[in-house]
Amino acid sequence: MPIEIKELHIRVTVNPSSGGRQTGAQGGAGVGAAADADDERGRNQMVAECVEQVLGILESKRER
Repeated sequence: MPIEIKELHIRVTVNPSSGGRQTGAQGGAGVGAAADADDERGRNQMVAECVEQVLGILESKRER
C-alpha cells in the first residue's frame, strides 16, 4: 500500500563561514568591504527568493 506525503517540513541551520571575514582582514580594507558587499547582496537575493517561495506556497494553500 503506497504512502502519500502531503507536506514535508525541512529545517536547515546555516552558519556563516569565517573564511570571508579572515580574507578581509588579511587582504586589506578595500577587499574586505567588497567581500562584505557581495555577502550582503547574496543574503538579500536569498531572502527575496525565500519570500517568493513562501508567498507561492501560501497562495497555493489558499486556492485549495
